[in-house]
Amino acid sequence: STLCTVTATQARRVAIFGGTHGNEMSGVTLVNLWTKNGAEIQRKAVEAVPFITNPKAVEKCTRYVDTDLNRAFTPENLSAPGGNNLPYEVLRAQEINRIFGPKGSPEAYDVIFDLHNTTSNMGCTLILESSKDYFNLQMMNYIKKAMAPASCLVLLNEHPLLKYSTSRSVAKHPVGLEVGPQPQGVLRSNIFEAMRVILKHALDFIELFNEGVEFPPCTVEVFRVLERIDYPRDANGNIIAMVHPNLQDCDWEPLNPGDPMFQTFDGKTIHYQGSGTVYPTFINEAAYYEKQQAFITTRRETLVASAIKKA
Repeated sequence: STLCTVTATQARRVAIFGGTHGNEMSGVTLVNLWTKNGAEIQRKAVEAVPFITNPKAVEKCTRYVDTDLNRAFTPENLSAPGGNNLPYEVLRAQEINRIFGPKGSPEAYDVIFDLHNTTSNMGCTLILESSKDYFNLQMMNYIKKAMAPASCLVLLNEHPLLKYSTSRSVAKHPVGLEVGPQPQGVLRSNIFEAMRVILKHALDFIELFNEGVEFPPCTVEVFRVLERIDYPRDANGNIIAMVHPNLQDCDWEPLNPGDPMFQTFDGKTIHYQGSGTVYPTFINEAAYYEKQQAFITTRRETLVASAIKKA
């Protein structure tokens, strides 16, 4: 197995982003905590930087001020000529790219953890951007094992059309973290603690990797993003049905053809018409009404990660 061991450079520079969405309180609170006292996130040979990504939105306890920061890291935005006529989040994206990037360059940070909350019943979810990122796959495998018997799922956001330009995409190894359910602007102790524990295990993994521990090949179960499903709407774009009670809070559970999906205001059931079983998640996420998304469907897959060790 050592023949196909992938070597990676030491992960020395790590950032922990909170407040990419200013009303997702676990990340905001943890980052503020660690900014005052970072002892908990210090590891040998690792510089861990806690960072509030969208301070204006955090101040207002709103998702964003002008535009969604977590969709703002496009090449067009990052190269747009500066000036006060740009949306606040675009200016902020440029600043974050200067500090932690530049995106896609050798100078970029090794790892960025971007901390999010969801109003959906998703539990602990790690978001992976690439099925070929063996460093992240090995890290996620390590976290899943450390969290057991509690579950920590992996959402693979590798889709040619549904890729979006996240804050964490500035790093060589971007890691998204979604913990829910938690209402916007609210702190729940169980959700807060779950996020804190995941981060502890993630940083432990990085320290072990940097110390030269070789991680053997492993398999990781992931849920690959397939498509966005919108609410049923009338000709004027108004929503005419809600998530069906049988589907509400059932993130990650199988949705089969013919299963109830939406319920109209006069009580009619709209059934799922897909060709096969999918696993829905982000069900009825509050922040996604404006994105015209009731939930996303995923397919369960098993990925194989090569052995990795420090170069």
